[in-house]
Amino acid sequence: MARKKLNSNLPSFDQLIIPTVKALIQLGGSGTVEEINSKVYEIAKLPDDILQIPHGEEGTTNEVDYRLAWSRTYLKKFGLLENSSRGIWALSKADIDVDKLDHIEIARAVREQNKLTEPKPRITKKTTDEIEQEVGDEVDDTEEWKEKLLNILYNITPAAFERLAQRLLRESGFFQVEVTGKSGDGGIDGKGIVRVSGLLSFHVIFQCKRYRGSVTPSQIRDFRGAMQGRADKGLVITTGTFTREAIKEATRDGAPPIDLIDGELLCDKMKELKLGVDTKLTETVEIKGDWLTNL
Repeated sequence: MARKKLNSNLPSFDQLIIPTVKALIQLGGSGTVEEINSKVYEIAKLPDDILQIPHGEEGTTNEVDYRLAWSRTYLKKFGLLENSSRGIWALSKADIDVDKLDHIEIARAVREQNKLTEPKPRITKKTTDEIEQEVGDEVDDTEEWKEKLLNILYNITPAAFERLAQRLLRESGFFQVEVTGKSGDGGIDGKGIVRVSGLLSFHVIFQCKRYRGSVTPSQIRDFRGAMQGRADKGLVITTGTFTREAIKEATRDGAPPIDLIDGELLCDKMKELKLGVDTKLTETVEIKGDWLTNL
């Protein structure tokens, strides 16, 4: 099958390497993937039409985010980034002079690292393919299970998705979580209460959107109108994505705040809380020959 032709204005992953470093510097040296990506959008001045290009036919992320995952992986292999088990990425040192970085040199150096680890000399083309396959596997492993999970969520009933949202909030520390969705209720699907540090309580109203598309700013405004006077905060949970304008609308100054959970974050939370997602570790058996021969 012929590969779908992508927009020529899409930056390549190596062109996003320097903006990624700049984003982390502006974020104070560390950040979540979502924070880093959002900051890169600003730095690289990426328009919405570029950000809305999906990765693959039914990918869980857009093409820019997919390429940013490659950028972070290359920077990690180059020694400029590190990441924790909690999904936080950070600069490996505080005194990075971004003006002295060359994205072409970084990409070349990472590929050269792989060449040096080969037991036998191999031609550059093959070595390049191998390092790209290695990085691609790291990125695609995450993409694959999330895509599979979201494909299942797309096909469950709306009521089942609301119950999933209810369980997700309960497992995250909310209480008195109720599903109240009904027609004529302004898109409100449920409510709950979250307590901070055991002292402060916030009433939260949530909305569930189980589809593949992007939530628009007008939908955020409609939801905010429905929650006015009924809660302290709003929460929109979707299996899809949010447009950049929708994200801005959700945090607009002077308006009741609305938190957003897109399909990718939903998958991460389900994995973290073990809701329909199990993480299995492969057992490695090592024979201690010295111990046996010294019996």
